[in-house]
Amino acid sequence: MAMRLNVLASGEGGSESLPVTVLNGVGPKLAEKLKRLGLYTVQDVLFHLPLRYQDRTRLLPIGGLRPGMEAVVEGEIELADVVFRGRRSLICRVSDGTGRLHLRFFYFSAAQQANLARGRRLRLFGEARFGPAGLEMIHPEYEFTDGAAPAKPEENLTPVYPATTGVHQLSLRKLARQALEKYLDKIEEWLPLPVLQELQLPTLTEALALVHQPPPHTPVELLAEGKHPAVLRLAFEELLAHHLSLKRLRAHSQQQSAPRLASAHANDNPLMSQLIAALPFKLTGAQQGVLAEIRADLARAHPMQRLVQGDVGSGKTIVAALAALVAVENGYQAAIMAPTELLADQHLRNFSGWLEPLGVVVVGLSGKLNGRARQDALEKIGSGRADIAVGTQALFQEGVEFAELGLIVVDEQHRFGVHQRLALREKGSLGSRRPHQLIMTAKPIPRTLAQSLYADLDVSVIDELPPGRKPVETVAIPSARRADVVRRIRDACTVGRQAYWVCPLIEESETLELETATDTAQALQEALPEIRIALIHGRMKPPEKEKIMTTFKRGDIQLLVATTVIEVGVDVPNASLMVIENAERLGLSQLHQLRGRIGRGDAESHCVLLYQPPLSEMARARLAALRETSDGFEIARRDLEMRGPGEILGTRQAGMPQFHIADLLRDHALLPRVQQVAELLLREHPRSVNPIVRRWLSGAETYGNV
Repeated sequence: MAMRLNVLASGEGGSESLPVTVLNGVGPKLAEKLKRLGLYTVQDVLFHLPLRYQDRTRLLPIGGLRPGMEAVVEGEIELADVVFRGRRSLICRVSDGTGRLHLRFFYFSAAQQANLARGRRLRLFGEARFGPAGLEMIHPEYEFTDGAAPAKPEENLTPVYPATTGVHQLSLRKLARQALEKYLDKIEEWLPLPVLQELQLPTLTEALALVHQPPPHTPVELLAEGKHPAVLRLAFEELLAHHLSLKRLRAHSQQQSAPRLASAHANDNPLMSQLIAALPFKLTGAQQGVLAEIRADLARAHPMQRLVQGDVGSGKTIVAALAALVAVENGYQAAIMAPTELLADQHLRNFSGWLEPLGVVVVGLSGKLNGRARQDALEKIGSGRADIAVGTQALFQEGVEFAELGLIVVDEQHRFGVHQRLALREKGSLGSRRPHQLIMTAKPIPRTLAQSLYADLDVSVIDELPPGRKPVETVAIPSARRADVVRRIRDACTVGRQAYWVCPLIEESETLELETATDTAQALQEALPEIRIALIHGRMKPPEKEKIMTTFKRGDIQLLVATTVIEVGVDVPNASLMVIENAERLGLSQLHQLRGRIGRGDAESHCVLLYQPPLSEMARARLAALRETSDGFEIARRDLEMRGPGEILGTRQAGMPQFHIADLLRDHALLPRVQQVAELLLREHPRSVNPIVRRWLSGAETYGNV
C-alpha cells in the first residue's frame, strides 16, 4: 500500500496537509476510491508517478500504422455493423485516404452504436494489431471531429498512472494537471542549490513537472526505469528523508538515560568470565570483538542500540547470553524475544544450560504457557526473582511486568513489526530511562545499505565461523532423479545420521505445482518403511511441534519432513543431510537459512536442492550461488542483486516504512551521497531537516525508538 505523504511543508512547523477534496471534481465518493491508491492529499497526487507514457503529440496517417504501435489517427467511418462471430461486437471501418482501420467494441450501448454512424469523423487513440480483416483497434479512445476545426495534438507525452476500480485514467490526469497548475509552486525546495548542481539533479518542482508532463522528445525509457534525473531527484530526497529521520532519532536516543551496566573491563564481571571458561569451545576473534563493543555500550548512561549481524552458526546466541550476564551481575533483568516458539524454546534450553549452573534464574514465557505455570513465570519476572526471561511476543502482553529490565535482546529482528518491539521496550521504561537494546539477525546485508537503513543503530558484524564447522556440500538435482535422493536418505539414516526433507507448502495449490509436505511424508514412508519419519508444519499446535522436535533432537526420529517452519531455531548436530523440494521456488537467503540447519556436527554434511525443470534464468542463478558460496554476506549481496532489498531487509514487515518512489537496488549508488548530504543539512541547514522528513515520512520517531 502506498504511504501517506504529508503535504506542502513550509517553514519549520510545516502546514497542514491539503486534502485531495480541494481539487475540483473530487467529492466524498471519489475521495474514498482515491484512498485505495494512497491518495489522501494534493501532494499524494503530485507524488503518484506514471507507470508509462503514450505519445499523442502527432497525428499519424492510417497508412503508416504498424501492428503494436500506439498512435493518434483521424478518419471517416465508412461502415458500422454489429457482428456475431464468437461473441457479439460492434465493428466500424474507418478510412483517411491513406489506409483503412477496423474498430472493434465488445461492450457498447445503443447510444454509442447510434453515434458511431457512417460518415462521421473521429480522432482515435489506441494500439493497432492484426485482426480478421486486417489492422484493428480494440476499444480505442475516440472523439468526434465532424465540422469542427481539427484539434491540436497533445503538447506533452500522456501519462498512464497506477489506477483502481472506479478511477479512470482521465480522472487521474485531470487531478494531476490541477495539482500542478494550482499547487506546484507552493512546494518548497529544501535542498541547497549547490547540492543539486553537484548531483546534476533538477529542483523538486522541475522534477515533478517533467514526470507528469514530459516534452515529446523525453527519453521515456529512462523515466520508466527510474534512471531519469527527474525520478532520481525524487528518489534522492526520499532516501534522504529516511536517513535524516534515523540520524535525528539517534541523537534523541543519545539524550535518553539508561542504567550503567558495569565497566568495559572483563575483571568486573566474574560470572561472565566463569561462563567463558566453562564453554566447551573458544570464542572466535569476531565474537570477542563484538562482545567488547556491547560491553562498552552497556557501560554508558544512554541506551545501547546495537544491531549484530552474523551468518547462520556464527555464534550470536552465546554473545547475547554473555551480554545478558552483564545486566544480571549489575542487578538488572534481561529479556530475550524470539519470533517463533521453536526458536524461543531453543534459546531457553541454551540460556538455561549455560547460566543456571552459575546461579542465574532463567524462565520461559510463550503463548503455550498457561495456568499455574504461567502465573509462576509472571510472579518470578515481576518480583525480580527471574534474572532472564526468554520467550515470544508473549513477553510484552498485558499482565507481564518486569522488576528492573535493563537489557532487551531481539532475535531475528526482521520478523517483528515495529509496534511489537516498541511494546517490549516500554515494559522496561521508567520515567525517561530506557533499557539497552541488542538486536540480532542472521540475515546480513551489505554494509552500505546497513549504514543508510540502520543509521539509528550501531552495527556489529560476526564475520567468522567457529573453528571445526565444516562447509556444507551443496548440489542441485532435477526432480527426475528423486529415487537417487531417496536412496541417499536411506544410506545416511542407516549409518545413524538424521535428515530433513523440506517442502514449501502443506496443502494443494492449483497455481503452484509443488509437492505437499503431507504427500511427501506419506510417499517417503512407503519408500522407506524401515526409517522412522515424522512431519512438522506451521499449522500444528505448539505442543505438537515441540514434541516432534524434542523426539527428533533425541534421535528417535531419523527423517523429519517439514515446511520452512524449521528455517530458524532448530539445532540438531546429528542432522547432516537436507533435501529442499522445489528449491527453485525459494529465495536465495531463505535457502541459505535452511541449509544452515545442518553442518553443526562432526560429520560431513550435504544439501540437495531438488528442482523442477525447466529452470528460469533467475532460479538457475540462485541455485548456482548456493553451490558456489556458503558466505552469508556474499549470499546477501547476490540476493540483493537478484531480488531487491525487500526480503533481505525485512522492510515488508508490519510497521516498517515502504519507499514510495525510491528503490534501494536501483538507487543503491545514491546512498553514499545521501549520507553526506544528511550530514551537511544537519550541520549547515538544520531548518531544512524537519520539513524534508515531514514531507516523506510519518511515525519516524516510533521507528527510531525501536
